[in-house]
Amino acid sequence: MVKIVHAQTVLAEDDLIALKEKTGEKHTKDAIAKAIEHYLHCSYTDDDPLKAKLERVVKKRSNKQQR
Repeated sequence: MVKIVHAQTVLAEDDLIALKEKTGEKHTKDAIAKAIEHYLHCSYTDDDPLKAKLERVVKKRSNKQQR
């Protein structure tokens, strides 16, 4: 049996609008639910975002230097 809980958060209005556009959902609760579902099942969410960003920056710089 699944236990259902109610959760709330505070978001900037621009972030909520962007989330609705990105998820394709019209209603806030549907957009948030879809985003959470994606986050929980996405294989990339286990990665450290800062580490990944730094690796991309280093890779771009090394590519520029090789040219």
